[in-house]
Amino acid sequence: MTSNTTTALIQTDNLIIRKLSVEDASFIFELVNMPSWLQYIGDRGVRTLHDAEQYIRNGPMTSYAKFGFGLYLVALKDTNEPIGMCGLLKRDTLEDPDIGFAFLQKFTGNGFAFESAAAVLTYGKNVLGLSRIVAITAKDNNSSIKLLGRLGFEFEKHIAFNNEELKLFGRNA
Repeated sequence: MTSNTTTALIQTDNLIIRKLSVEDASFIFELVNMPSWLQYIGDRGVRTLHDAEQYIRNGPMTSYAKFGFGLYLVALKDTNEPIGMCGLLKRDTLEDPDIGFAFLQKFTGNGFAFESAAAVLTYGKNVLGLSRIVAITAKDNNSSIKLLGRLGFEFEKHIAFNNEELKLFGRNA
């Protein structure tokens, strides 16, 4: 990793949250090919490190330039080890920005998703000036649904998204 705490957008007690760069390709390759990512988020066609670099350029980096926010890398503060992604997306199909998160399996169950998502929501409100943030999940993604409830999101409706029925949650920032 070439980044350190000085490049952090957000710091929490345990985490550094920063923009992704192409140097994060090997981490992204691992993350987007996890069974839980493929099941709940979907196959992004990332089969090589080059694909992972393109994913970062065409997704998060493009979003930073266009909207001023995107998906961010989440790393442990003590070691700078990447453990997941958490951030905000602006999709053409949704009226409001939505929060997204995914963590390597070995780092789930430690409260890092809640810690990073709560920090990103605060950042969205206080720094980006967002008044409303939504979230979408697969109907059977119970761990994400539970986390969204802890973060203050409320179920609003089912929506069709990429030929799939998802749950839409919302909260005022």
